[in-house]
Amino acid sequence: MDSIVVDARGLRCPMPLLKARKALSALQAGEQLEVWATDPGAEADFKAYCAQTGHQWLGIESADDHASPWLKITLACHR
Repeated sequence: MDSIVVDARGLRCPMPLLKARKALSALQAGEQLEVWATDPGAEADFKAYCAQTGHQWLGIESADDHASPWLKITLACHR
């Protein structure tokens, strides 16, 4: 399944979460969202967001584009 990608690298809290929330509002149940983030608090923020909203936490991966490390956070829409 393809994921919708929100590139929030370089943004600080709360912007990655706000951009993700906007993207999730356009998705159907089961569709996936991948958030690319560099904010060190992103993992905790997105886990808490999923617990509060019912969206499903699918995982996190470390990535590196040879310039700086970043995170790939994957969620599934609950609608």
